Amino acid sequence: MIEEGSTNVYEDLGFTNADEMLVKAQLATQIRNIISANQWTQTDACKILDLSQPKLSNLLNGKFRGISETKMLDCLTRLGRDLQIVIGSDRHTATPGRVSVVAA
Repeated sequence: MIEEGSTNVYEDLGFTNADEMLVKAQLATQIRNIISANQWTQTDACKILDLSQPKLSNLLNGKFRGISETKMLDCLTRLGRDLQIVIGSDRHTATPGRVSVVAA
């Protein structure tokens, strides 16, 4: 039997911090894409990002639990990207809002 999932695989797997995990995965993907596009080695990227090689390796392999969202945002600015945080208007609902990553 095939079951359709949500837009958040971490939620589908039952993680209590699913939204945070999804945002971190999206940020890690952007970091990985930039490093790859520049054809940098992990050693090169570590110098730019001020991360140890094991920590960067974990991040690039989806093991980012020990890295804060703030540090990941810092990595993106170190990679020359401008970041913009946009707060949406009131949705007039009792359900919590969501955080998402959108790359231009």
